[in-house]
Amino acid sequence: MAASESVNPVDLLREQITGASPDVLQAMVKTFAQALMSAEADAICGAGYGQRSDERVNSRNGYRHREWDTRTGTIDLAIPKLRQGSYFPDWLLTHRRRAEQALVSVVATSYLLGVSTRRVEKLVEQLGIRQLSKSQVSEMAAHLDAQVEAFRNRPLDSGHYTFAWMDALTMKVREAGRTVNVHALIAVGVNADGQREVLGLDVASDEDGAGWLAFLRSLTARGLTGVRLVISDAHAGLVAAIGAALPGAAWQRCRTHYLRNLLTKVPKSAQPWIATLVRTIFDQPDTDAVRAQFDRVVATIEAKFPAAAEHLDAARDDLLAFTSFPREIWRQIWSNNPQERLNKEIRRRTDVVGIFPNRAAIIRLVGAVLAEQTDEWTEGRRYMGLELLAKARLIPFQPDQHDTDQPNPAPIAA
Repeated sequence: MAASESVNPVDLLREQITGASPDVLQAMVKTFAQALMSAEADAICGAGYGQRSDERVNSRNGYRHREWDTRTGTIDLAIPKLRQGSYFPDWLLTHRRRAEQALVSVVATSYLLGVSTRRVEKLVEQLGIRQLSKSQVSEMAAHLDAQVEAFRNRPLDSGHYTFAWMDALTMKVREAGRTVNVHALIAVGVNADGQREVLGLDVASDEDGAGWLAFLRSLTARGLTGVRLVISDAHAGLVAAIGAALPGAAWQRCRTHYLRNLLTKVPKSAQPWIATLVRTIFDQPDTDAVRAQFDRVVATIEAKFPAAAEHLDAARDDLLAFTSFPREIWRQIWSNNPQERLNKEIRRRTDVVGIFPNRAAIIRLVGAVLAEQTDEWTEGRRYMGLELLAKARLIPFQPDQHDTDQPNPAPIAA
C-alpha cells in the first residue's frame, strides 16, 4: 500500500476493516508507523504537508521505500524525504548501509583468517561488535558480494559518458604470508542525464599500463562509450591505455597534482610565488586568454628557473585540454578534485581495517562504498546541465592527443 501525502490513520484503518483485509494487524502497525513518521517529518519542516506557514523551514520531497521486519511480517514503509537535508526514523529502524555491513564483514573475516588478534579486537571495539559466528560472517559476506558484483558488472547503458575521472588508491593486503601493496582502480563518469556515476572498480597488482588497459577495456565491454575527456593524475601507463581503449578521448592532467610536481623543481622559498603565478593561468575568462597567460607565465619563470619553465611548457597540452570545452564547466574538468573527495570517503572506511585479509575484502568494502555513493548522486541534483553536455559533445574525436603529426581540433569558444 503506497503512502499518502498526508496520513490519516482512522481513514486508512476503516478502509482496511471494511475491505475485509486478511491482515488487519499488519495494516494497523504500518499505518501507525507511517503516521508517526509523517508527524515527525512535519515537525522538522515546521508545518504540515501542503500547509502554508511563516514558520516553515523545509518541505517534503516524496518518499523512499524501506522494508521493516516485524512479528506481523515484512512491512514496506514509505519514509518521507525532505528537500533539504535528510530524515531517517532512528527510533523505528536501524541503518543497514551496505558499506557498514561490508566493514563488519571484512573485520570478522580478518579475524577468521588469522589477522593479528589485538588489531581485530580494537576494530571490533570501534564498531561495537559483540559477537559474530562463522555462519553469520559467511551469510553476510555472500549477500554483500552478490550486491557488489552486480554493481561492478552492471551494463553502462545510460548513454554517452562525456567526461570520466580516473584514480588509483594504494591498499595493503596479505598475500602468501606477506603484506603487499595493491592498487584499487576507480573510474567515475558523467552520464547522459548529467549525473555522476561510479563506472567501475578493480584491484591490480601494479599501477602500470597493463593494469589500466585491462580496466578500461572491461569498462568498454560493459558499454562505456562517447568519452571525450579523461581527467586524472599522471599515473604510469594510463595515458597510453586511454589511447588504446578509448580512441578519440583527450586527457586532462589534474592541475592540482601537476602543481605539486612542478613545485619540486624550484627552491622552497620560491614555491609560493610559482604557485600563485601558475594559478593565474586558470583565472582567465576565455580560451585565448588562458593560452596567452600560459605563455607569459612560462616566460616569467624561465628568467629565474629555466628547468621549471621547461617542465611547465612540456605539460602545456595536457594542462590546457579543458579549454576545448564550454567555459561554464572548466572548474569541474580541469582537476581530479571531485575524485579526491570520493577518495577521502573511501579512506575513512578502509583506514579502520588497515591491512585487508585478501583482495576480495577490498572489493567488498570499497565496492559497497562506491555503490552507496552512486545512489546518493542519483538522488541529488545534476552535476552538469544537459545543454552544457550537448555543447561539450560537439568537440570532434581526436585520433591521438599526443600525435604531433595530427593537428589539434579548433577549440569551441565558451
